Amino acid sequence: MPPTKLLTAIVDDHPIVIEGLKTLLENEPNIKLVGGFCSGAAILSYIRTNEVNLILLDITLPDINGMDLCQIIKKESVSTVILILSNHTERSIIMQTIQNGASGYLLKNSAVDELRHCIAEAVKGNICYSKEVMEIISRPTKNDLQGVPRLTRREKEILMLIAAGKTSQLIGQELFISPLTIDTHRKNLIQKFGVKNVAELIMAAIQQRIL
Repeated sequence: MPPTKLLTAIVDDHPIVIEGLKTLLENEPNIKLVGGFCSGAAILSYIRTNEVNLILLDITLPDINGMDLCQIIKKESVSTVILILSNHTERSIIMQTIQNGASGYLLKNSAVDELRHCIAEAVKGNICYSKEVMEIISRPTKNDLQGVPRLTRREKEILMLIAAGKTSQLIGQELFISPLTIDTHRKNLIQKFGVKNVAELIMAAIQQRIL
């Protein structure tokens, strides 16, 4: 059984945001605030010696991003519920934090009722988003609209080698073609997937189960 009051920590790089959230939540009957933390290191140090049931976590922190911190917190304390409170509206960031163990994602301009609702849902084990975040997630991405790109056998081969972290030079040596040709394939793949760089290319290929 969860405790009657959720031991709650706020992690944000702006002390004024922490104070604002404390003021909003201090009269909530099911919440007991245990502190505000301005860095990843500070909250990690705290949860190693203290119980925390709920963490309201920002993405932008001075020492680590909230997406990675989410994963680390869940490894340290699997039962701690994490809700993201952020100004970031990129769909990829939202999806990554959920993948890394967050139970929900709200924008900082969310209403208090939305925050209350998401806390209640998250504690029940559900994943919850604020209304605006739901709209961002439900919008089809460029890749969804385009469908899975058609790749030649050679492109698939090169994509797999790029994903393995190999340079154009190494791939060229392996396939007996010039590094310039590999660079051309690399550019074509980035264009076909409608992404900006190699990191996004690999992520898109994994999402579309090409890798």
